[in-house]
Amino acid sequence: MATTDARVISMDEQRAARAASGARPRCEATTADGRPCRNYAVSDGFCRIHADDAPGPEEAATRPERPRGSVELFEGLRDVLGDEWLDHVKEVVSFARRRLTGDYEVDEFGFDADFTTHVMMPLLRPLHRYYWRVSNSGTGNLPAGGGLVVANHAGTLPADAVMTRLDIFEATGRHARELGADLVFRSPFIGHLGRKTGATLAAGDDADRLLAAGELVAVWPEGFKGVGKQWRDRYKLQRFGRGGFVATALRAQVPIIPTAIVGSEEIYPLVYDVRVLARLLGFPYFPIVAQMFAAPVLGPLSLLPLPTKWHIEYGEPIDTTDYGPDAADDPMAVFDLTDRVRDTIQQMLYRNLMGRRSVFF
Repeated sequence: MATTDARVISMDEQRAARAASGARPRCEATTADGRPCRNYAVSDGFCRIHADDAPGPEEAATRPERPRGSVELFEGLRDVLGDEWLDHVKEVVSFARRRLTGDYEVDEFGFDADFTTHVMMPLLRPLHRYYWRVSNSGTGNLPAGGGLVVANHAGTLPADAVMTRLDIFEATGRHARELGADLVFRSPFIGHLGRKTGATLAAGDDADRLLAAGELVAVWPEGFKGVGKQWRDRYKLQRFGRGGFVATALRAQVPIIPTAIVGSEEIYPLVYDVRVLARLLGFPYFPIVAQMFAAPVLGPLSLLPLPTKWHIEYGEPIDTTDYGPDAADDPMAVFDLTDRVRDTIQQMLYRNLMGRRSVFF
């Protein structure tokens, strides 16, 4: 049987044939696996991704070997997406690798710092930066060690707690550990997510252990009375409970940082509380908010919170060492310090309200 010799056609001959036929030229570079790049050439025979690799006349013969594998992939992504987006891509890849290998930690309270930092914070950051445009002042008052951040609470939904925690993280790199009500942790999905992102029950034992470990703890002592207050009562602080947060700070001898949040109280203007429905459903309140009246016109958009302009002020720390740890068992000392914290935050709110230009700007 007759045989014929096969002729191997080089890549250069293939490219020359395409050029002679009038076809749009392809990039002359090779990919990480040694195959020809399939992108169209834009200048000097190379595509946009490989344009920097085009050799000059003197270096054509001594062109260095191209990086291989993931290195080349990330170089290409940097050219297309930019450094900031490439950093996000790297974070996602690293996070996925850690989850698959189990290389992450969860503390005794269920807090997953890796998940919070690389999943929740990036998801919430657009709200913080672009929707509510949160600004701050007094971040230098946040301690390097243990401390108790005490803030006002409002807005129908507790977005102020979430944004304050993100704001503290952006300013200091620390995760503020939120103290939440029992109802929050009895909710199937919200309770689990809260634990996973660093929240814990507003009980003395949990708070004591966190502060003893040098954690920064955040509490909103108005509770549901604050977050569910009506529009006419905006920026009027409600009762601060029985002062349990003050007793906790006194036992741990950590500073109390009074914090005022302006802008959060207008995101869902609560015009009426249907208390009968709230009692039937076991809710602390059943809100009718202003956006509901626009539902026939706006449809699903009426569910969105208003894009108000926020400002968070962290006040001068209140030193608890002047009282001593035994003051935690003195009801009068606890009451006096609770009243002092509440009055300080109220004055901070009034001052910031007087200084702002508009609810939205």
